[in-house]
Amino acid sequence: MGKETILFKSEEPRDIQNVSAFLHELADKLAGNKVVLRQGAQEIEVDVPNNVVLELKVEEEDKKGKTQRSLEIEIEWYEGDEAQGPVTLA
Repeated sequence: MGKETILFKSEEPRDIQNVSAFLHELADKLAGNKVVLRQGAQEIEVDVPNNVVLELKVEEEDKKGKTQRSLEIEIEWYEGDEAQGPVTLA
């Protein structure tokens, strides 16, 4: 298995309206194939190719006697591998 390096990470409480507004802004940036994330002095610019894999996951976990749920949205791609298209049947 390959080594994972975290280039940027953020986790902060926000109300759902703020999260929705952030996701709308992120979607607009993704349409331009470039996203700049900034938090304090930390900044990273990400060039996003036209073809990516969108992964959605809803999880439920028992933590300290409470049920924690999460909705995860992940967009991934391989560097230099823009030729991928949708899966088809031969």
